[in-house]
Amino acid sequence: MMLAIGLMSGTSLDGVDAALIETDGEGQVRPVAFRTEPYSDAARAELAEATALALTFERPRASPPIVAASDLIVRTHAMVVQKLLRDAGLGAEAVDVIGFHGQTVAHRPDRGWTWQIGDGQALADATGITVVGDFRSADVAAGGQGAPLIPIYHAALAAGLARPVALLNLGGVANITWIGRDGSLVAFDTGPANGLIDHWMEAEAGQRYDANGALAGSGRVEPTVLDTMMDNDWFDLAPPKSLDRNDFTIQPARGLSAADGAATLTAFTARTVARALDHLPEQPQRLLVAGGGRHNATMLAMIAAETDLTPEPTDTLGWNGDALEAEGFAYMAVRRLRDLPISFPGTTGVPQPMTGGVIHHPAGA
Repeated sequence: MMLAIGLMSGTSLDGVDAALIETDGEGQVRPVAFRTEPYSDAARAELAEATALALTFERPRASPPIVAASDLIVRTHAMVVQKLLRDAGLGAEAVDVIGFHGQTVAHRPDRGWTWQIGDGQALADATGITVVGDFRSADVAAGGQGAPLIPIYHAALAAGLARPVALLNLGGVANITWIGRDGSLVAFDTGPANGLIDHWMEAEAGQRYDANGALAGSGRVEPTVLDTMMDNDWFDLAPPKSLDRNDFTIQPARGLSAADGAATLTAFTARTVARALDHLPEQPQRLLVAGGGRHNATMLAMIAAETDLTPEPTDTLGWNGDALEAEGFAYMAVRRLRDLPISFPGTTGVPQPMTGGVIHHPAGA
């Protein structure tokens, strides 16, 4: 068994999630501690600028704003590690490895690359702990989508549940993991989740998100706009497939009231989840929900109406739905140290199961 920290900063740019778990990288997992550290408005703006710039590049390359944002990511993550260790009453020497996701500024597997900023060696030196970073690049280089990677952790958590079962993560982008009766995995991005709604709320209501789906719940879904947004060949593509948060925009909803736009974009997320279920080998018996979207009652009600399944927040099983992604990167870091696979033909589309991640040992270790 190893003690591992997982660090996750998602495309919503709301902050860093840090989780400490004890695991063997296989069937044994014990959550120990979790904390989230929100970004300041200035940090969020700096990361958003770096992301907008990265999306204009044909390939990843050094640029002063992106180098500065990468340094910000390392400083912030090192601080969060120290706070998490303090919460747990542990010193750095007690931890075997950190799984460091970094910050995705562009995800372009169609062009043969994915880009997560944050220097793993710098984080190892700052914390004194071995770091595994750059989890996605090897998968993309082998012909995979580079996402989603968390399904292997979902499978470990769900080992005792009746199957088939599906776990839906509602982050900036939504992804689903389906676990078959024989333990087989199918996973892929389903479409936007909170990303478009957050963008709409910021632009039209001056708020960072739609708390509990209250604004969407007060609005009316505009069917013409919803149909226009669903008229996209991507939804018909068979998995594996993945998205960048910026592959969809709020433009079709422009002109709607703030409430109607929020309702329509929330309905869009729900309908894309329903469309995704058509790509699964078998209808799941349960639909478990993690990520920030599980707090949106309007979104969950719309998903229920579209799928005829009752979305169940993972917290009802004793799993912290805010911590799962960070825990997953801690789990995968241990798997990397043990040379166990983290991506599979059914999850990212790689030709065969493969491990991933670059190992960085602290200077002098």
